[in-house]
Amino acid sequence: MNKRQVLLAAAVASMCLASVAPAQAAGDKEKCYGIAKAGQNDCAAPDGSHSCAGQSKADKAPNEWKYVAKGTCEKEGGKTKPAASK
Repeated sequence: MNKRQVLLAAAVASMCLASVAPAQAAGDKEKCYGIAKAGQNDCAAPDGSHSCAGQSKADKAPNEWKYVAKGTCEKEGGKTKPAASK
């Protein structure tokens, strides 16, 4: 193998590992709504206002969420279910 093939193989391997890690991490975590600061949400809003992490516009918006350790969401002032849609 030449140097380029080795680098390519390493990059592919790291991408595969990165895609498995969030799934494993989610096992001991839960979504907590209403605690994320602006730009620090973990993924899409359930109301469809955006489709990706880091796109929340306001602190503690009720439909923005972050992963937290299971059992800690309500202690942090959040809810484990999104706000009801209108």
